[in-house]
Amino acid sequence: MPAQQLAMHRVEKPWGRRQLWPGFADPSPDGDPVGEVWFQSPDGFEPELLVKYLFTSEKLSIQVHPDDGQARAHGHERGKDEAWLVLAADADATIGLGTVRPVDKHELRAAALDGSINTLLDWKPVKAGDFIYSPAGTVHAIGPGLTVIEIQQNVDLTYRFYDYGRPRELHLDLAVEVADARPFVPLPPPPGAEPARRILAEGPKFVVERRSGGSASLPLRSGQGWLVPVAGEGTADGVAWRAGDCLVLSGDVQLEASADADLLIAYPGAERLALA
Repeated sequence: MPAQQLAMHRVEKPWGRRQLWPGFADPSPDGDPVGEVWFQSPDGFEPELLVKYLFTSEKLSIQVHPDDGQARAHGHERGKDEAWLVLAADADATIGLGTVRPVDKHELRAAALDGSINTLLDWKPVKAGDFIYSPAGTVHAIGPGLTVIEIQQNVDLTYRFYDYGRPRELHLDLAVEVADARPFVPLPPPPGAEPARRILAEGPKFVVERRSGGSASLPLRSGQGWLVPVAGEGTADGVAWRAGDCLVLSGDVQLEASADADLLIAYPGAERLALA
């Protein structure tokens, strides 16, 4: 099937919220806060990328993800590059990205143990519309007051340095092993742009495009793609979608989107889609 709706899976988190985002039902007043919504294949198939929404009321743990080689050395299928589109942000919202200066492994371990890693992290202000591609190895933490779409390599593999005293497992040895603790350098912006289509990132593991409404042909000749509608509604090869959904696409897909549509399209590899 060229287009398939993915199933929504809600994940409770101590740093989550009870008021989510339009299109997502709030948890009950006496329920645990929801921090993430994952989009997964209803038939259990695990594709190469995973799409999530994040809803934060507190800082997430200070953490790092391994790259493909480091992950496979410990028995995992792949590492974890990830990218974030900020949908909404409180006025003082921040994301910690990289360290304020290069930090060696000895100092990094000591800072994680005494909590001073929080001051070594480079807390950058963010606002709605910001987009960040975070490669594996980047020491990072997402701050409170944010609603974010996350696109990542599909593996649940996070090594926590520090979690502000919350009673969750830390992974200090593994985190120190894989961390590239230095100031964050964003990917250079891809060259060129078209009126209805903009490349947000051409990362080493996946590409993310942002498109507006109208008709388009998406020739996914090299594999699968993910359609993440931020706003609007439409169809993909006749499969209806609206904001808050997520579809996995394959083959040559005909996309129809309302005039107010705002769409993310992600796919593995560095080959851009041809715009038809």
